[in-house]
Amino acid sequence: MSTHVLDTATGRPAEGVAVELSARSGADGPWTACGTSVTDADGRCRGLPAPPRGTTHARLRFDVGPYAARGTAGREAFFPEVSVAFAVAPGEHHHVPLLLSPFGYSVYRGS
Repeated sequence: MSTHVLDTATGRPAEGVAVELSARSGADGPWTACGTSVTDADGRCRGLPAPPRGTTHARLRFDVGPYAARGTAGREAFFPEVSVAFAVAPGEHHHVPLLLSPFGYSVYRGS
């Protein structure tokens, strides 16, 4: 499991974004927090744990509010957090990047 965050407004990696990984087994199962990390100078989030065996869905929660406030002279973020839930296939690596801008975001399955 990996992710990175790019700030498309500045064209640079987003450093210092806290990310939480949660997982669940089954579509209706409860979410369980697995670990946290913070993006580095390259916008990469190293140190997220692998989801537990039997995980069918994972969720990344990006705490972008503090990052956005630093870049907009203290203005409150329009999207203070971004949560992305996705299906997990056993034995596959899942890389889910976040592209961030002041009034929008997008995610995709990377490699």
